[in-house]
Amino acid sequence: MTQQTARVRAYLQGLQQRITTAFAQVDGKAFVADAWRKGADEPLQGEGVSMILERGKVFERAGCGFSHVTGPRLPPSATQHRPDLAGASFEAMGVSLVFHPRNPYAPTVHMNVRMLAAMPKDAEPVYWFGGGMDLTPYYGFDEDAVHFHTVCRDALAPFGADKYPRFKTWCDEYFFNKHRGEPRGIGGIFFDDYAEGGPADSFALVRSVGDAFVPAYLTILQRRKDLPYGEREREFQLYRRGRYVEFNLVWDRGTHFGLQSGGRTESILMSMPPLASWSYRREDEPGSPEAELTAKFLVRKDWI
Repeated sequence: MTQQTARVRAYLQGLQQRITTAFAQVDGKAFVADAWRKGADEPLQGEGVSMILERGKVFERAGCGFSHVTGPRLPPSATQHRPDLAGASFEAMGVSLVFHPRNPYAPTVHMNVRMLAAMPKDAEPVYWFGGGMDLTPYYGFDEDAVHFHTVCRDALAPFGADKYPRFKTWCDEYFFNKHRGEPRGIGGIFFDDYAEGGPADSFALVRSVGDAFVPAYLTILQRRKDLPYGEREREFQLYRRGRYVEFNLVWDRGTHFGLQSGGRTESILMSMPPLASWSYRREDEPGSPEAELTAKFLVRKDWI
């Protein structure tokens, strides 16, 4: 393990622990740690820990996973933008989470920070980083969207004024259900294949993003987790969760990377909500809070 890899691994393991500790305190129920290891006879070798909280007071499901794996050949999803690295062995590690609260007024959130190192034959390792966070509300609140984007902007500010608008646009374009013609949520920030300034500077940016997650989401969760709701709101939440599932299975590169490379299926699909539903050509009453989500929040806009 190189010094660079060891530093990234130590940070990611600490980040997972800090996040799960903070949100277990909110829920009142502890995350369960499921450690796993892949052996030499499998497509990938490595290890990780999946932290899962299900059927809690606040979270219907909250998953936060750390993984560190190696493989003999980069999968197609990782080389579609870097064809010169096709066939190279690789090492990948990251922390990825998706939290699905019970209360329909509390949004689903996703965050991921990661490093990928390609080891081409007869050449030095190539490091690049990725990550970001995005918010998927079922009922929209302007102040939540403004808060989330403000924290994202401030986390990136030390690395250049161009980073937030650039990564916000990237997020808007990436987390988009093309077959539905709609964004997954109100966005946030997203970046991939990032290596600007070299490994040290790129890693510093990733740390800033990872450290910003708790302040970005905890404030919003505290505002919404105890709001009263009924069957109508619950039914709409499950319907909109179906769109979340569609994106993860159809479009998400992280899901594809994990499945194509022989990753641990249970951990890869930990992001799925425990319950979701689909309706045929659903139409919500104009002016209703449900219709407002699509008209006002599931649109590309500058929140700050």
